[in-house]
Amino acid sequence: MSRVKEFKLPDLGEGLTEGEILKWLVAEGDTVTQNQPIVEVETAKAAVEIPAKWAGRVTKIFHDEGSTVEVGTAIIAIDTDPSGGPIESPTEPTPAPSAAALAAVDVAPAEGAVEPGLIGGPAPGGRTAVLVGYGPRTTAAARRPRKTTTPPPTSPTPTEARASGASADIRAKPPVRKLARDLGVDLAGLNGSGPQGSITREDVEAAVSAPARTASAPEFGPDRERRVAVRGVQKLMAENMVASAFSAPHVTEFLTIDATRSMRALDRLRELRDWHGVRVSPLLLVARAVLLAVRRHPMVNSTWSAESGEIVVKEYVNLGIAAATPRGLVVPNIKDAGRLSLRELADAMTDLVTVAKDGRTPPADMAGGTFTITNVGVFGVDSGTPILPPGESAILAFGVVRPAPWVHKGRIRVRQVTTLALSFDHRVIDGELGSAFLRDIGAFLEDPRTALLAWS
Repeated sequence: MSRVKEFKLPDLGEGLTEGEILKWLVAEGDTVTQNQPIVEVETAKAAVEIPAKWAGRVTKIFHDEGSTVEVGTAIIAIDTDPSGGPIESPTEPTPAPSAAALAAVDVAPAEGAVEPGLIGGPAPGGRTAVLVGYGPRTTAAARRPRKTTTPPPTSPTPTEARASGASADIRAKPPVRKLARDLGVDLAGLNGSGPQGSITREDVEAAVSAPARTASAPEFGPDRERRVAVRGVQKLMAENMVASAFSAPHVTEFLTIDATRSMRALDRLRELRDWHGVRVSPLLLVARAVLLAVRRHPMVNSTWSAESGEIVVKEYVNLGIAAATPRGLVVPNIKDAGRLSLRELADAMTDLVTVAKDGRTPPADMAGGTFTITNVGVFGVDSGTPILPPGESAILAFGVVRPAPWVHKGRIRVRQVTTLALSFDHRVIDGELGSAFLRDIGAFLEDPRTALLAWS
């Protein structure tokens, strides 16, 4: 058996087919330990660190930072017995398997297929060890040790340079690097304002808005056109939206409501001692209204199964919250949100958005959603016709809350008004059910105290 083993890019979850190498955490000649993080990869959903499958010495790195690599392609070679004498270093990686071969492979290999404790291998409690996300929280998971003692190389190598031209010693998180590439900002020309001189998102945005653009800013060619590669989150979003739009018959209904009482309720909530420091926004009450309305109309929280010819109604609500991030639009979801109290729901929403904006949402948190809310109001938009996430039967768009003339108690008053838009799969939800569901959400937001007493 060869002592030099090639580590192939694994399926990082949700059937992803490729990933972009953001940063190598090791260099050729380095000694690594088992489960030591060796590379940071950006998938269509998140930036994740991949651990070494074996201990040994790195003999070859096959792909530079910034390269997009297909799942199943060798990315690094490791000599598992460095004391065995000199060997001939590999020069070419093993090619990736065909699409048909990848389709025939399960995301999680059968028990015994890989070493216990590694990605895809058996884990305590009968679960499968995965790269990010741990499925049901039935057992505790131990964090892999990080490599902290290896000093950085004295001079940059080809694999230590970013595809954008930034040098390896630049301090910036992967989401910030991604933002810089998208906006055409050269990180080498920026002075970081973050901890220990690290470059922040604000530094990159300030460079874009400055009168003098950086030298590496993207320019239009002689034909007055510029081409932007479609990959990562944008590519996955495009594929999902096309699949959804042309497989489920969409219907959208609109409802404009007086949300003045909801806005006053939020003000009172913020004044409570137990809620000091808690992020309280109108979206919180919208989410609560959706969860309560689902209890009254459970068919809304279901999936159309073409394979079995059935409608699968879910008792649990995995509530998706669409979040705009530097990497694109992502929709992580709060698992079993219907069982949370209002305070727990507020904390869960804050954590979800914070992690998403940092580009660190695990694929497991973006899988299994049953109902989604998209808050277009944060962009000053009144409403829209949202497209269903694949596998879901309904999605609610929440528009901006703005002062507007409204007939209140027989007189025209200035009230806080907003518009809700509900898109749904007409195979599962007919007009009567969709209208009743949307009307209940509106009734809650028009008078949240009465609705809570009547529905809880």
